[in-house]
Amino acid sequence: MSTARQPANPLLETHTLPPFSEIRAEHVEPAITTLLDENRDAIEALAQQAQTSEPSWESFAAPLEAIDDRLVQAWAPVSHLNGTMNTPELREAYQACIAKLSAFSTWVGQHEGLFNAWQALKDGSAWATLSAEQRRTVDNTLRDFRLAGVALPEAQKARYGEVQARLSELSNQYSNQLLDATQAWHKDIANADELAGVPPSALDTLQATAAAKGVDGYRITLDFPCFFPVMSYADSRELREEVYTAFVTRASDQGPNAGEFDNAPMMEEILALRHELATLLGFTTYADLSLATKMADSPTQVLAFLDDLARRAVPQAQLEFAELEEFAQQKLGIKTLSPWDIGYASEKLREARHDISEEQLRPYFPAPQVISGLFQVVERLYGLSFAEATQVPCYHADVRYFQILENGAPIAGFYLDLYAREGKRGGAWMADCRVRRQTENGLQLPVAFLTCNFTPPVGDRPALLTHDEVTTLFHEFGHGLHHMLTKQSIADISGINGVAWDAVELPSQFMENFCWEREGLDLIARHVDTGEPLPDALFERLQGAKNFQSAMGMVRQLEFSLFDLRLHAEHDAPSADDIQALLDDVRMRVAVVPQAAFNRFQNGFGHIFAGGYAAGYYSYKWAEVLSADAWSAFEEAGTFDADTGRRFRTEILEQGGALDAGELFKAFRGRAPSVKPLLRHSGIDAA
Repeated sequence: MSTARQPANPLLETHTLPPFSEIRAEHVEPAITTLLDENRDAIEALAQQAQTSEPSWESFAAPLEAIDDRLVQAWAPVSHLNGTMNTPELREAYQACIAKLSAFSTWVGQHEGLFNAWQALKDGSAWATLSAEQRRTVDNTLRDFRLAGVALPEAQKARYGEVQARLSELSNQYSNQLLDATQAWHKDIANADELAGVPPSALDTLQATAAAKGVDGYRITLDFPCFFPVMSYADSRELREEVYTAFVTRASDQGPNAGEFDNAPMMEEILALRHELATLLGFTTYADLSLATKMADSPTQVLAFLDDLARRAVPQAQLEFAELEEFAQQKLGIKTLSPWDIGYASEKLREARHDISEEQLRPYFPAPQVISGLFQVVERLYGLSFAEATQVPCYHADVRYFQILENGAPIAGFYLDLYAREGKRGGAWMADCRVRRQTENGLQLPVAFLTCNFTPPVGDRPALLTHDEVTTLFHEFGHGLHHMLTKQSIADISGINGVAWDAVELPSQFMENFCWEREGLDLIARHVDTGEPLPDALFERLQGAKNFQSAMGMVRQLEFSLFDLRLHAEHDAPSADDIQALLDDVRMRVAVVPQAAFNRFQNGFGHIFAGGYAAGYYSYKWAEVLSADAWSAFEEAGTFDADTGRRFRTEILEQGGALDAGELFKAFRGRAPSVKPLLRHSGIDAA
């Protein structure tokens, strides 16, 4: 009697890239369970070996890195698919693995045998033979063991593990409910007259969205490509109010789906558990714990930084809003601006003052040209080239895979996933698929996932991007370059690994500048029909509008940053009402735009409740100081100055986490960072 051979689990196979065409939801839990079991056995063996012979990099650290990397490479495509191709089956499989992965991570972080082996590597004779990068890795690892509770009594170690497992589960649940709430609401409109003011390109998107669901007319959803043009252009205040209300009440106790996907209980438990975690480890607050691995020294320093920016920006933001109110009254007949009027009135004022709008710019940013221009910018900066690899299996028809080449040889690769679709969480992000590291079989090249949620193409015409979408693409590609151009060969400091979180936005924000400069735009922008570059008159109007309401934009970021930091620095276990009260207090201090009483922004603030920015959202502004100052070096030398580009690559991008971010910046700029370039670029008085 013979039995058919069971097909191998593709997540357990050794592949150069994820075999997306073979991965199924039913593969996930068995593969991860197998890998975790194998890893435990291998780690125990290494720890035992380290007790009988002095550990070296080759005998201990390198094998441990290989063990970890195999698990990372299996989980990375699963995690990515969960965010970009979400299905009930995949969600269930993903959820089933969260607790197991959390428990494994806690087990590793509290493994005294491993900790002792790492300490022996630092204290032993092998230390003198280690490179600076290897020593950095050892020091970071020992720090992370302490932050994982390796020195805690057994009962507290167990509680630490329970808390971490529950936090992983809650963050995933928060993210799922936000996605479900976003997709639960839509509005179908039969008559285009009800969408007066909405541009033709957006109408095409709304019509295609309806057609995809077998509906005649137009469908508005809460996905950005549908939501944004309605809020920016629809003449109907009633329609804007309805769409706004649905958007700002997602996953809350308010709005059209009130209570159905309410994230408030998750938020309460997450914050209480984070505080408990911090106190277990000897920190006063979760903010103190969060900053233990960042550039900033303390919550007090961060608050002073944010307060200083607020002092400079709020007066100008108040003037900008007063101007908007006056314009709305005189030109739009809106006596009192409501929250759902802000985007609409702002777009009208921008058009009136600068004779420019996102819709005017769209024809100059067809997606294929933007991608080509992005590649040309990188080619000119760093002497690299790009090649699409059409034979690589991708997970959706919209996704493309590219290689980055230097001197004709590949040094990295990335998946490019640009367009919004059902089952894909909102926003834009870069994630690791594979990290650059030295293996027994040679150098493993880095691979990135680059994901956006742009308006998809309609019919035979290419997608036409807004200038804001172009800037977003460049931002995420900056993260990708940080990951892909690293020269580090140790996983823990390769790419963005080991980089202080409040410095990780430096390369991404830096790349945005090319979307505003003539030399950059000449590569990026070509009219979809004529191929003509952006006309001088339109470029001048774009430049003139660059700092339109810049102070209002800055105080909005400061609002988010102050809310996040204070939430994690001032509260032990806040209720939903406490969270709302704190947000209201922050808004009273820095916000200039009115908010509806039913606004539940916090229930959709995935950055801090389901992402990596808890007590770290300030990082965007902190790193923007670095990026603006870095860009000023190119302003002084020339946009594509070869020497400055080479230095930015070698001193920042290639270094990864090999040195402290402050040291890297000083090596590039020759001095400590200054806030003045950020204020100048934002059009805000530096006094």
